[in-house]
Amino acid sequence: MADHDVGKPAADPAAHAYIEGMIHYAVFETVIGWAGVAWAEQGLVGAHLPENDPAIVRASFARRFPQASEAEPSPPLTSVVEDIRALMRGDKVDLLEAPLDLARVPAFNAKVYAITRQIPPGQTLTYGEIAVKLGDRLLAQQVGAALGKNPWPIVVPCHRVTAANGKLGGFSARGGAQTKLKLLAIEGAPAAAQTDLFGQSPARD
Repeated sequence: MADHDVGKPAADPAAHAYIEGMIHYAVFETVIGWAGVAWAEQGLVGAHLPENDPAIVRASFARRFPQASEAEPSPPLTSVVEDIRALMRGDKVDLLEAPLDLARVPAFNAKVYAITRQIPPGQTLTYGEIAVKLGDRLLAQQVGAALGKNPWPIVVPCHRVTAANGKLGGFSARGGAQTKLKLLAIEGAPAAAQTDLFGQSPARD
């Protein structure tokens, strides 16, 4: 499936046939931009953070899932879409009921994602704290690597995982640390007020 060129009119999901067994995706608008989810029979296989242009989201899914087709989400996934929209408005909703196709990720990563999903909006854990929950604090680096490959940003809220000593930590999605900080600020996380884009405590007067 070819990438959609930026500037072309948004595709009509109704124009794409739904084919059983294939990967499908939907692009939808939130208050901070256009986001998307992709799914297969076992659940979500991907998510995309909000962008200014829906064509960027479509192009991303086309690269990640070349045979995917755009389609209307089923009722359970429609609920996920609405929850993502609510979260981007600052509502304290979780996405714990969103079905994930975990068979597509390594077992260790799946454990990291399961712990990360339990972090409520507005709160954070450090990579080290997740490592301790996994049974070994020395796994912090591996935790960071797993979150860097998270296929489901927002649904698996890797933006809520920070570095030690109040530092923001990395973020592999477009926009990097700035995007991470923006998401934390929307959720009212104390970490957003305590850190700047470089992960340091802000200067005081």
